[in-house]
Amino acid sequence: MRLGVCCVDEEADDREDGMTAGQATPKRNVRTRRIAFSYPPGTLDRHYVQGDLVMSHIVAVLSALFPEGEDFFIRSVRRYSDRITDPELKSQVAGFIGQEVTHGREHRALNDRLRQMGYPTRMVDRFTHYLLADHGITSGRFRLAVTAALEHYTATIAECLLTKPEAQELLGETEVRSVLLWHALEESEHKAVAFEVYRAIGGTERQRIAVMRLVNALFIPIVLILTTISLAGDRSAYNPVRLVRSLARLRHSPFLTREMVAHVRAYNRPGFHPDDFDATALLERWKAELFGKDGRLTDHLK
Repeated sequence: MRLGVCCVDEEADDREDGMTAGQATPKRNVRTRRIAFSYPPGTLDRHYVQGDLVMSHIVAVLSALFPEGEDFFIRSVRRYSDRITDPELKSQVAGFIGQEVTHGREHRALNDRLRQMGYPTRMVDRFTHYLLADHGITSGRFRLAVTAALEHYTATIAECLLTKPEAQELLGETEVRSVLLWHALEESEHKAVAFEVYRAIGGTERQRIAVMRLVNALFIPIVLILTTISLAGDRSAYNPVRLVRSLARLRHSPFLTREMVAHVRAYNRPGFHPDDFDATALLERWKAELFGKDGRLTDHLK
């Protein structure tokens, strides 16, 4: 399966109304934090998401998707960095790349630990590498549109995690909780950067929306298939009572609400911008909670 199977005809797309370009980029604090996490043996239970079977596998799959995904995002944005003339956007692109490099590195460390615990993170990583590789059948602008669409997904998940106490409670008090809260904060901080670059290089509404429809058609099925493969390698998944109970809890997950679905679908609205969902107060709260004077993660900073 390749993301290029439904590439929009860009010559035809250019004849459509384009997105508004040339506007000054709003100021955003997109900074790279030097941070590191560790997972000594014995510090994580086999089903580390509060003992939940299915959610532990879903989080492992998502974590395994991140490193190659982050590399893809960096390549997609960096390709056009020399065409960015707005100093504010240039600064944000530099912060975006620094944050994504750090995300990839830290998730590789987590994925190594999860692999030792029996999760197929290496297989997922290799699959993602192939899926997002440049097979020569898509353009740079198409890949940037994919990046902007996927950044909307990650920001939606991130802001759900930062907003809903029940989402945070799923992660207990482990180091996985710490890395995901940090990652969520930075995903929300830079959620508009790839979108702004796409707009700055003349990306159109038609292609932006068409690409998101393609991403919607592929992302959830891919996660479901990879999670099923992951579960198939876990002996606990063959306990029908435990599996059914875990699946039943999944139906009430804070990440699967109508509000979340509406948030994702908002991207398809003509004229949409990531800042339509204002997270300013949310970011200030979590920056203080994680990295303030007595922040939870100040001891993780290098």
